[in-house]
Amino acid sequence: MQTAITRLFGIERPLLCPGMSYIATPELVAAVSNAGGLGILATGPLNAEQTRAAIRRIRELTDKPFGIGCTLMMPGAADNAKAALEEKVPVINYSLGKGDWIAEAAHRYGGKVLATVVTEKHAISAEKCGADALLVTGHEAAAHGGSVTSLVLVPAIRRASSLPIVAAGGFADGNSLIAALALGADAVAMGSRLAMTQESPVHAATKQMVLERGVSDTLYSKNFDGLWCRMMDTPAARRACKKPLGLIPAAFRASQMARRMGMPVVKVAIGGMISQPQALRQLALFGAATESIRLAIQDGDHEKGVQLIGQAQGLIADIPTVQALFDQIMAQADARRKQLIEL
Repeated sequence: MQTAITRLFGIERPLLCPGMSYIATPELVAAVSNAGGLGILATGPLNAEQTRAAIRRIRELTDKPFGIGCTLMMPGAADNAKAALEEKVPVINYSLGKGDWIAEAAHRYGGKVLATVVTEKHAISAEKCGADALLVTGHEAAAHGGSVTSLVLVPAIRRASSLPIVAAGGFADGNSLIAALALGADAVAMGSRLAMTQESPVHAATKQMVLERGVSDTLYSKNFDGLWCRMMDTPAARRACKKPLGLIPAAFRASQMARRMGMPVVKVAIGGMISQPQALRQLALFGAATESIRLAIQDGDHEKGVQLIGQAQGLIADIPTVQALFDQIMAQADARRKQLIEL
């Protein structure tokens, strides 16, 4: 199946794995790309040196196109993006920031830029900044989906922008791929579905929990990491979302995060309290959330850990290889398309 996205990125299938922290590792990224899709490396937990090593590891595992993700609001994200640009990564996916400088640098070596957006305003801005395509993230998605469901958001952004669209949020099989194409998208990103594959590093205990959950078993809160965020509904997640983080605890957590990342602790904590308290709180929330996410994914710890997951978890009933999953999705999509033609 060829679409504007497959032609733009040079891939065989309109299926993407978004850059999910601790999940979109080189091994999963390469498996997705080898199966004909586009894998996007998560760089949130990485520094520039680790990002560079991960990129080189992906290239050992595949000769197909791949991408990296950069959440520009996060500390160190700009350095990770610069490392990817120096390594001439085929696709750079940025979010939560202005990516004009990324587009300019990527286009110099023939790279492509995918901007994550959740509103028409974001889409128009990304197009002006030189993005080649849009990752449109609906309300159903894991982590930072928008306030509008994919059913409405995708056609709204299709109307606002001429760029190719990757739809994310609520897509997990061939039927939903056809639905996304009908809405005006050119591909889908299936994060929750790909987290439930054999190549995914998600802990076995966490995968089993996903199999047992339904489409309504998620929480959507602004208190977990400072942005509206969707996660699995567990006692730990409910505790994490109970109330916003105060300024003093924020300063303490920010200092811990700064120490881990080699940043000046006093400048981050004390300076942030005085000059940028909201930015400090956001930094602290990101830091605390990152560790909670790691615990759920890597350790299967749901006493302290929190698993980011989309509502599509309720559509997942098995843990196949990426290749088998993609074959199944495309076969189902083809069958559904033929049924629609016959109507």
